[in-house]
Amino acid sequence: MFAVEQNKLAGTSQTHGEALIAGVASLPTKAGVFRAVSFSFEAGTADHMALVWGNVSGQHEVLTRLHSECLTGDVFRSLRCDCYEQLQAAIERISKEDCGVILYLRQEGRGIGLVDKVRAYALQDRGLDTLEANEALGLPVDARRYNDAAAMLRAMKVASVRLLTNNPEKIAQLEEDGIEVSERLAHQLPANRFNRHYLQTKALKSGHLLDPARMG
Repeated sequence: MFAVEQNKLAGTSQTHGEALIAGVASLPTKAGVFRAVSFSFEAGTADHMALVWGNVSGQHEVLTRLHSECLTGDVFRSLRCDCYEQLQAAIERISKEDCGVILYLRQEGRGIGLVDKVRAYALQDRGLDTLEANEALGLPVDARRYNDAAAMLRAMKVASVRLLTNNPEKIAQLEEDGIEVSERLAHQLPANRFNRHYLQTKALKSGHLLDPARMG
């Protein structure tokens, strides 16, 4: 088990300063008992959580997933995206490892927030893709940053990660912030008729590494 002292600062983030491990508790899931580790940051502008499996302290090549909050997908299981399926698949996959971690990052709607996410959905209903909808609202197509994720990994003393992702930007940002990514593992789930265009837009316009054959 990694050493955890509540209210101890460890790991720096260019975004919000040092990561603060605020609390640790067991979290039973259908895949097994994880540990929930809550984080806050020096600037007080974010609170993230890690779902930790096994002993990650000092470990190399820890299977890791960076998952950005998606209320509509994670909670309501919206079929407009693949977020719920990705989160559940990551939990199942990590539970089969000796150790692993899911960083649940509070950056709803690729960082634009829930209110603007629903406004963007309305424009998508009229035919715009996800990027075009954000641009029409005068918003960035992706405002997410992963500096906090790097700080969280440092706070837990994770030595290096194998990253479950289709998004090269996650790898680039973690490495820029000093986290060694030893391997990328594809994390693609089958498309459905509601999210197929969403996934195609990711591949064609956002550079996500997705297999077209699995998008129908």
